[in-house]
Amino acid sequence: MRVVFMGTPAFAVPSLRALDAAFDVALVVTRPDAVRSRGKKLEPSPVKEAALELGLPVLETARMTPEALEALRAAQADVFCVAAYGCILPNEVLTMAPAGCVNVHASLLPRWRGAAPIQRCILAGDAETGVSIMRIGQGVDTGDYCAQASCSVPGKTADELTAELGQLGGDLLVKMLPSIVDGTASWTVQDESLVTHAAKISKAEMRLDPAASACDNVRRVLASSDAAPARCVVAGKAARIVSAQEALASSSISNLDAGALAIHDKRLYMGCSDGIIEVLELKPDGKRAMDAASWAAGQREREGSWETLS
Repeated sequence: MRVVFMGTPAFAVPSLRALDAAFDVALVVTRPDAVRSRGKKLEPSPVKEAALELGLPVLETARMTPEALEALRAAQADVFCVAAYGCILPNEVLTMAPAGCVNVHASLLPRWRGAAPIQRCILAGDAETGVSIMRIGQGVDTGDYCAQASCSVPGKTADELTAELGQLGGDLLVKMLPSIVDGTASWTVQDESLVTHAAKISKAEMRLDPAASACDNVRRVLASSDAAPARCVVAGKAARIVSAQEALASSSISNLDAGALAIHDKRLYMGCSDGIIEVLELKPDGKRAMDAASWAAGQREREGSWETLS
């Protein structure tokens, strides 16, 4: 079976590797090199790096130009497979391969259609999420799906969940592809009454807030990323909270007003509207990330305050 694969971020890499191990990947399409980290250097996408490692031909394009369309036709693939490519595909691409175009989407559709399903399921407190193998259609993630696989959400960071779902998606894609290509796969129409939308995460909604619950603040930390970090003002200075948890009942502090900060036994606690969070790791602006004990060692006062960024 000849396959064209389209993808860009780390989530898509397990699908590419699984396809390469099972089928003939004729072409890998990914977005061009870009500034992807804090530096100013252009970096290849994770999919490009994996494709080059596997010795696969790579086409870099941010849109379906005439040259890109010609390369897709020349690949003579049986099916196109997509995982977080990041480009709207025109009808000509969707119908070019005999078996069409299928997508690995990181949610249990119809829940969390859209750009940020992994972060949204964490912020919403979902008990489980998963991946769906779906047809690509005209709407955003509106196509029928033929298979799903699930995993638990609580306690996992966005990075951890991305890695787990990426592997689930790659395995499920390879399992389902033969029946998709031979036409025996059974497709389920999405129930529109159950749709939720996963809009792109904004930096503002990831700010920690003393007026929010301890649970909600911890979820923001878990769902945060370099693009939209969980930030607040701690003891008068802005910082990213890298890791946090709700304070355990057995912790050394049991009562703390919303907006209050306390250091006990080298542990850092912050009061919320209904409870307390313990900060495990933080990154003050302009400094390296450090554990709470290291941060606390540099503080003169054992009590203070924290607030949301203005």
